[in-house]
Amino acid sequence: MNKLRRIGLAVASLLALRGAPAPAQTTLRLTPGAAVPAGQKIYVAGSFNEWNPAAPGFALAPRPDGSYQLTLPATVRGPQEFKFTRGSWDTGETDASWQPLANRQADFGTGTLTLQVAAWQDQRPGGAPPLAAQPHSATPNVRILADSFRLPQLGGRKRRIWLYLPPGYDASQRRYPVLYLHDGQNIFDRATAYAGEWGVDETLNALLASKEDATGCLVVAIDNGGERRLDEYSPWKNERLKKGGEGQQYVEFLVETLKPYIDQHYRTRPDAAHTAIMGSSMGGLISFYAGMKYPQVFGRVGVFSPAFWFAKDAVLRQVRQQRAVPVASKFYFLAGPAEGPTMVPNMAEVRDALLKRGVPASHVSFKTPADGQHAEWFWRREFGPAYQWLLTK
Repeated sequence: MNKLRRIGLAVASLLALRGAPAPAQTTLRLTPGAAVPAGQKIYVAGSFNEWNPAAPGFALAPRPDGSYQLTLPATVRGPQEFKFTRGSWDTGETDASWQPLANRQADFGTGTLTLQVAAWQDQRPGGAPPLAAQPHSATPNVRILADSFRLPQLGGRKRRIWLYLPPGYDASQRRYPVLYLHDGQNIFDRATAYAGEWGVDETLNALLASKEDATGCLVVAIDNGGERRLDEYSPWKNERLKKGGEGQQYVEFLVETLKPYIDQHYRTRPDAAHTAIMGSSMGGLISFYAGMKYPQVFGRVGVFSPAFWFAKDAVLRQVRQQRAVPVASKFYFLAGPAEGPTMVPNMAEVRDALLKRGVPASHVSFKTPADGQHAEWFWRREFGPAYQWLLTK
């Protein structure tokens, strides 16, 4: 009887698995609205695909009735922010008056969302009012270091570089820690941000004013390369997306060109214990790579919502096989469980690999706030605690 009972339970379990409902997926359906030029595609860009305006696999398919439709992967679930484009932010959607739209918001994993695009940014007629510019929000101690700083390691590409100097810098003789940040468009100024800004300058100014930060720091923020962002923010190629592979050269630019320039022209504390690197999503991936590859340069590493999915096997291989174990470095990991089913587990796997290589547990912070999302507001909120743990404690 026991054997028969076990067989019966096994059969019941198999039937239950076969009958288990598949995870709900969201289908985006755009009803006919603003005209789409022949041969062009409509894409969805959002917090679930790095805000890539032409992300492979996120193009909506045209249908005979004039609508467009895309069923999102089952992993795209929970609250998300997104917009529609025709392949670039210059061809993004606007309201009916050709004015900027706030990010759309929806809870994905709940069936079909039927939406409509009122107008496209590049189709504004001559008589329509110009696009309303977002007001600048950067504080006075943020400046543009260079509009077109040359990246010799990447064939001479040029990039805008931002610089934050702490209040009182010009009047003091003090030397300061330095924090390097990616996606510079989103760090200080909502007028340049494409998905919201981090407000790093406001946060650092407030910490100094409240005496929670005794010294302050310099911040160097490098704009991303737009369509080259995925290439430059991973040293490894993602074969499915056909992206990545230039991250080593990008980090060499930081180490060999940008950091020496900053250390030469500003009063910095150039040692690894006072040099941090931080970023979110793909920026989190490249920050982790930089901290592992050059622990003698970047001794403090902020890894927000890291896109380890992009090259997880290669990331783990780097941790497990690299000869120089960064035992003196500090790593701050941050992500929310709502960012997808693999986000926190992947991050935990990388953390565990670090600990097995001998990085002290006291040098690793691992935060997973329940309300955390893949969005700028989340990273803005969590920036202050991460900065304090990495550079002021």
